[in-house]
Amino acid sequence: MYDFNFAPVLAAFDQLAIGAWLTVRLSCAAMLIGLVVSIFCSWGKTSGPKILRAVIDGYIEIIRNTPFLVQIFFIYFGMPSLGLRLSPNSAALLALVVNFGAYGTEIIRAGIESIHKGQVEAGWALGLSRAQIFRYIIMKPALRTVYPALTSQFIYLMLNTSVVSVISADDLTAAGNDLQSATFASFEVYITVTLIYLALSVGFSALFYAIEKMTFKYPLSR
Repeated sequence: MYDFNFAPVLAAFDQLAIGAWLTVRLSCAAMLIGLVVSIFCSWGKTSGPKILRAVIDGYIEIIRNTPFLVQIFFIYFGMPSLGLRLSPNSAALLALVVNFGAYGTEIIRAGIESIHKGQVEAGWALGLSRAQIFRYIIMKPALRTVYPALTSQFIYLMLNTSVVSVISADDLTAAGNDLQSATFASFEVYITVTLIYLALSVGFSALFYAIEKMTFKYPLSR
């Protein structure tokens, strides 16, 4: 019979709390930067020149058809061969941004293509510039359409941060691994880590739902 002992975990819970905070910081930074990458790439796919569309298509296909773990290894262990050496945290952030950017591009592209062409033509008729049409007529309704998919992708991104511990990046899983090595309380440590990830996912889901209700209250059409 296994003797459950959560005392060592509770005694070092601040270590897990710091790891959870680092996970949140890493996830939010990766999402914000990745969102910029996604918007640029989605614009390139829908309005850019043919050569740019080909490059973006290649980037998306490579990222979506290779394991995230391999992408991390390539950036952290492979890139130094080309002269680019990154710290574990920087490599983890870059890998997450590159990964989110590929998936986010396809999500936002779908939202852009859902905009009726008549709205764009109305923008041209009003004398708006290409940038103004993209910002005011295309992006805002498109973001409303794809908002649930983007928030789900953020949750997936946050859970994916658990993989970055393999290159010694600081996150919740890395903190759990360190605590397990010190206490040998494997079950107690990892069930606690699991519950923290669950709490983070549920908490962010509720936050995103509240933001959706406050930000996208206006009707899509009349």
